[in-house]
Amino acid sequence: MTSLGEAIAPTGAAARRLDRVARGRGIVVTTGQQPGLFGGPLYTWSKAVSALALADEIERVTGIPAAPVFWAANDDADFAEASWTAVAVPGGAERLSVEPGAPLGRPMSEMPLGDTSGALESLIRACGATLDERPLAVIREAYRPGTTVGAAYLHLLRQLLEPLGIAVLDASHDAVSSATRPFLARALEGAEGVASALRERDDAIRAAGYTTQVEAMAGLTLVFERPGAGGEKRRIPLADAMTAVSDSRGRILSPNVLLRPVIERAVLPTVSYVAGPGEIAYFAQATAVAAALGLPSPLAVPRWSTTIIEPHVARMLTQLGLAVEELADPHRAEGRLARMAIPTTLDDAVAELRRDLDRGALLIGDAVVDADLSLPAAAIEGARRSIRHRIDRLERRIVAAAKRKEADTMQRVATVRGALYPLGIRQERALNAIPFLARHGALVVKRMIAGATDHARSLVGADRDGGESRAEATEPRLGAITVDSPRAADA
Repeated sequence: MTSLGEAIAPTGAAARRLDRVARGRGIVVTTGQQPGLFGGPLYTWSKAVSALALADEIERVTGIPAAPVFWAANDDADFAEASWTAVAVPGGAERLSVEPGAPLGRPMSEMPLGDTSGALESLIRACGATLDERPLAVIREAYRPGTTVGAAYLHLLRQLLEPLGIAVLDASHDAVSSATRPFLARALEGAEGVASALRERDDAIRAAGYTTQVEAMAGLTLVFERPGAGGEKRRIPLADAMTAVSDSRGRILSPNVLLRPVIERAVLPTVSYVAGPGEIAYFAQATAVAAALGLPSPLAVPRWSTTIIEPHVARMLTQLGLAVEELADPHRAEGRLARMAIPTTLDDAVAELRRDLDRGALLIGDAVVDADLSLPAAAIEGARRSIRHRIDRLERRIVAAAKRKEADTMQRVATVRGALYPLGIRQERALNAIPFLARHGALVVKRMIAGATDHARSLVGADRDGGESRAEATEPRLGAITVDSPRAADA
């Protein structure tokens, strides 16, 4: 791990923890994420505290020094993912984004940061009344003009995670390139064997009734190359693999998504990688890559997952009589509340209209049979369905009118949906963490660590008699915010 020292460059609590690992021949728990605007979605922080809690629990149970390391994937070139985040606002959620500062195709470590002033103003406005100004101060330091997307992300993570004891590794650093180059060369030299092993594994996955997470790209290796700073990444073709090994001067090599966990396991004393559900799915393919290269297989464990329910959101849920799960459907909550606002007499009248239609259709059918008329039953049924459709449409218009009348109620539903299912997806996959940190300070972090600790104990399988959670047992139930019961990631 000493060869990666400059790429990690830890300070404070993170430095002390890694030093104990180095001196005691310890291990690390890793996780990571590609850059996201202003630190990206909440699950970036869920991953980080998951790694911290798992390292704590392993060390508590085994006595082996353990430290968490967050792999900041600044070598990633996906600007579309790095360019946006979301914040909850009254009436819903707001998507914040920035434009690229240079042509696409380069890694985020080299992508100049575009104008962030508008997005930053929106982020600060969404924070509202703040308890802790430090997260916003760090954001202003990190996202300053003239820096890159990757450098801003790295600065933010280090300033906020290192005090917790979480080291942050810059995947784009030259030290990482140097440490990983021998293993990338091995992947190029054994590219044909790797491709064959992946085909066999993919066939086995499909035969078992599953789909492969990463589709094979025929004729390509698992290694990217760039001609140098400012160059565009490209996958090295199988036909060029040996040439790339022998003539790699001036080229920057990096692994693809299936090779990355194998390389990471090779250069760090990693006991496990804390992964989201999509990542865990592709580890079934990554282990075949490791076996083909004769390298240790990485072990993935599920990250901790949560939904943060703030006091104003909890109050509105109670006032509206809504369950969190109802908000996952884009219309369910509004429809139910609107129907509740419709007078019973009107509701009964629509129901009676449907019953009259069904009775009338039966009477017509019987009369046609009695009169021995050559009118197909399908004609009567078709007319009944057509009229039923019009009644359904009338009911929808009544519900829509009730929604308009109940504008305040619908506004509050939109507000809680924006806080819990922003942009139609789960909170942790879209909402930025900074407003939570600014509004609730260390308290929200402490509660997240407590939930992640319970999850880590379920992974390690230890009993609860060996020590308290990171959140002290004497602490009262958190009143500033509520964090749902911890669970493995399910989204």
